[in-house]
Amino acid sequence: MQINHDNQKEKAKLSDIKDIAEVESKHAPEILKWGFKKFGDKMVLASSFGAEDVVLIDMMCKINRNLTRVFTLDTGRLNQETYDLIDKIRKKYDIKINVYFPDPSELEEMVANKGMNLMYDSVENRKLCCNIRKIKPLKRALTQSDCWITGLRREQSVTRNKIMKIEVDTLNNNIIKLNPLADWTNDEVWAYIRENKIPYNALHDKGYPSIGCEPCTRAVEQGADPRSGRWWWEIDTHKECGLHWKEGK
Repeated sequence: MQINHDNQKEKAKLSDIKDIAEVESKHAPEILKWGFKKFGDKMVLASSFGAEDVVLIDMMCKINRNLTRVFTLDTGRLNQETYDLIDKIRKKYDIKINVYFPDPSELEEMVANKGMNLMYDSVENRKLCCNIRKIKPLKRALTQSDCWITGLRREQSVTRNKIMKIEVDTLNNNIIKLNPLADWTNDEVWAYIRENKIPYNALHDKGYPSIGCEPCTRAVEQGADPRSGRWWWEIDTHKECGLHWKEGK
């Protein structure tokens, strides 16, 4: 499948990818190799620097460090431990990490009208905050890409248990979305981190299996749902920031 690079990209369809079944059957490193071959430097990893993301960065750099492209969304409300890890990863792998920030004027208007901690007042407010701090910067980050990679896993939550390893992102100009770790377990993720001595977020050792913005993330009891520390005041079906919603939801 050839994807145009102009502003009027043709709509991609999974049926256009002749080797779709093969991609679904591939292991994570093989999927990344396929992605590098298919998209080259038009493929990018969106990293929040969770455990899954550092695994993918390690894999990508081992396959082709020169083509490895990584970006992160700095919402302005991240934990210091996350910033520390970003610098560690950048130095260890000698890669550039592009950082995208929210639009200052939109952020100022939102805080002036809704307050600093608007996310606690309603689901609508929380989604507004996510939209300005994360979703809009993501769209800017993906403008020049034909494929983006995520660390999503089916085991993570009820909103992710049916994800495919390869999808079309209809909310982001119909570019290809790869989820190479979709079928990995949490134990497999951590086994890879330990075996390859990869730096990881210090909050993981403090009971944080899933890490987002500081006011929206807390530690959980051992054995609890990994996503239960994210937006803990909401019901499970709401627990996505919007980056990974499918069209129509």
